[in-house]
Amino acid sequence: METTTLDPAAAAAGTGWKTICRLEDIPVLGARVVASRQGDIAIFRTADDEIFAMHDKCPHKGGPLSQGIVHGRQVTCPLHGWKIELESGEAVAPDVGCAGRFEVRLVDGRVMLRA
Repeated sequence: METTTLDPAAAAAGTGWKTICRLEDIPVLGARVVASRQGDIAIFRTADDEIFAMHDKCPHKGGPLSQGIVHGRQVTCPLHGWKIELESGEAVAPDVGCAGRFEVRLVDGRVMLRA
């Protein structure tokens, strides 16, 4: 899996949105990791080409969500099987916790992350 570094100074100079990659650079039902000052951010792609971004850390024990299994609009943590909603970052009940989400959008095939 490829990691991209988010440069806050470059992102802040414009609109606050930073182009990360092209949609096809993220595998279907997979993720790409972006390194930032706030920690690693996982950008997920669903089977329907929706994209979501959240901290690459399961709220349970810190497992790397980017290495989990994407299904529908959820990702399952590879360590202990917690399911996390991609849209909100919230754990699926009965589990409780939040991975923390980031604003992400798709513009002309480019994946953009708000810095």
